[in-house]
Amino acid sequence: MQSKLLDQINFPVELRRLQVNQLPQVAQELRDFIIDIVSQKGGHLGASLGVVELTIALHYVFNTPEDLLIWDVGHQAYGHKILTGRKDIFHKNREEGGISGFPKRNESEYDAFGVGHSSTSISAALGMAIASKLNGDFEKQHIAVIGDASLASGMAFEGLNHAGVTDANLLVVLNDNAIGIDPSVGALKDYLTAVKQGKNPKANNIIKSLNFDYSGPIDGHDLPKLISELERLKKVKGPKFLHVITTKGKGLQLAEEDQVKYHAPGKFEAKTGKIHPNNEDNLPPKFQDVFGHTLVELAEKNQKIIGITPAMPTGSSMKFMMDKFPDRAFDVGIAEQHAVTLAAGMATQGMTVFCNIYSTFLQRAYDQVIHDVALQDLPVVFCLDRAGFVGEDGATHHGVFDIAFLSCIPNLVLAAPINEIELRNLMFTAQLGLEHPIAIRYPRGRGEILEWKQPFQKIEVGKAIKLSDGSKVAILTTGTIGNNVAKALHSISNKDDYSHYHFPFVKPLDRGLLFNIAQNHKSIITIEDGVKIGGFGSLVSNFYSEEKVNILIHKIGVPDKFIEQATVQQQQEICEFDVNSLKKLFSSYNF
Repeated sequence: MQSKLLDQINFPVELRRLQVNQLPQVAQELRDFIIDIVSQKGGHLGASLGVVELTIALHYVFNTPEDLLIWDVGHQAYGHKILTGRKDIFHKNREEGGISGFPKRNESEYDAFGVGHSSTSISAALGMAIASKLNGDFEKQHIAVIGDASLASGMAFEGLNHAGVTDANLLVVLNDNAIGIDPSVGALKDYLTAVKQGKNPKANNIIKSLNFDYSGPIDGHDLPKLISELERLKKVKGPKFLHVITTKGKGLQLAEEDQVKYHAPGKFEAKTGKIHPNNEDNLPPKFQDVFGHTLVELAEKNQKIIGITPAMPTGSSMKFMMDKFPDRAFDVGIAEQHAVTLAAGMATQGMTVFCNIYSTFLQRAYDQVIHDVALQDLPVVFCLDRAGFVGEDGATHHGVFDIAFLSCIPNLVLAAPINEIELRNLMFTAQLGLEHPIAIRYPRGRGEILEWKQPFQKIEVGKAIKLSDGSKVAILTTGTIGNNVAKALHSISNKDDYSHYHFPFVKPLDRGLLFNIAQNHKSIITIEDGVKIGGFGSLVSNFYSEEKVNILIHKIGVPDKFIEQATVQQQQEICEFDVNSLKKLFSSYNF
């Protein structure tokens, strides 16, 4: 029986002791290792399988961690983690107390830069390269590995534009597999396809025009060729660009055939790749699907409705509208800034634009929300998927900052439905002709209502709702966290001490109801699945302070720290707004 080479490799120094002809065996073993663990634990599969040979070649040729290797986004970094001291704890990937699913500086010296959002690698690597030169280190190598979907983002081009006029010791490796999470889109994708097919002459090369030493495209699964070219480029000074062709999901047939599904397939059979049945019959819908189906339903009756998403048609369920109305729904690629201003331009011409962006990714377009939408008071409808905690993706992907960073923007209405029906009705209300932009935030995962497809009802903007009546303490919630409160109150003996109010609108707040609440209760508890600083509780507290109303307010939310990877349940427990923590609080609260 052939001995396993991977068993002998804990760090790249041991990898470098092998002969080149032994590395294909390492690649197979590494691929099998990733498949085995991810099949049991879940995680980002396809991207890491696609760069197994590239990962091995980079660590074999370059003297990491002294040479600095930066992975863009980090979906593809599982092999990197396994080869850099984390093989024995990789089964704890994305778990509470385990390792992050993304490269992270405080986790390993081999993780040169923390990532999670796209298109940052070139700028970071260039910054490191310039700093190395200023420090007198002219031999250190700086490598950025970026995918074709991420390369299309504006920030990546900004980095290329700057790097091309420097003499920085920078190597950009383009991992070209024609797909991000969904298939790549746009003119750059078409250009790269033509390059791969040999249809573009070398003289017509975008990268060379930016003063990079361009080489490729080469087969990213051919280890000897990769190593030979990387060894050559290691000796070339200045900015270099290596175009590598890979197959996402390489080595697992079903993952190669359905690259979207196997980006993060959940649990599956390691040998066959067959995904375990999910038994989703008779379950409440995912919020993203409520959005997607509702948008189609509204668009069928309102010809002015447009859908926009930056590279997340499957994850946001914008795909439903793209299939039904391809001329009115747009995947603009990883370009959140462009998505927002594109929506603004359409709104100036009377279109009703639903711009669906994950809450964490809207952070990348904050200036456009303020300058291009809110300042001009354009009625764009932002649908913010993945608000609140997102679970195993961890701190880079939580949508916990949106209330704080959006509520301070003039003209912007901010809403958070408690359930699927209210999400539908908020979307229905938004397309009736609101005079201002609106952001509707809702969580990842499933709701709680089976019969969610109810007739539309218009919602009065700025009005809150009393869910239960009590005599001493008023609990104020916004969004789906209100369901935790309702469940906690239902199971305590002193439930009559508490009133519960749901605020579908964080901005504008229901001022009249807030006055009434203060007059009829001894104290207030605000609960939210966002940051406490600047969040819903802060807005309520500021209201009473400005109105000189003296009432005790206890704010519960995400504390002033980053919450790391875990399940959503565990993350809520950390912040003490899971159902059990709330039951304990309500049962023993000092009035």
